[in-house]
Amino acid sequence: MLQHVMRKKRSGEGGFTLIELLIVIVILGILAAIVVFAVGGITDKGNASACKSDQKTVETAEEAFYAKNGSYTTLAGLTSATLLRSLPSTTNGYTITVNSTTGVVSATGACTVN
Repeated sequence: MLQHVMRKKRSGEGGFTLIELLIVIVILGILAAIVVFAVGGITDKGNASACKSDQKTVETAEEAFYAKNGSYTTLAGLTSATLLRSLPSTTNGYTITVNSTTGVVSATGACTVN
């Protein structure tokens, strides 16, 4: 008797169809793809900013070394003179180099984003 009453009350309720569920899944997939590509661009910009920051830090340390010693040095020399805490990271897709003769600091790799 109780089952019969419950079935009558539920007879007007409808559920989601398979097509409706598939449409929702496709929309969620499209939104997820958009987010993944947007995050990838943010990472590239972060690497470029880190590169520019490292380059500026090395330039400042190089000028401080020159003011103190009257000559330029290498990255290792800046580290041993305690003007840099550590060598710039090369794992982010860029490399910072110093010309120890002219003191010119240059960056190669991901220092610019297209």
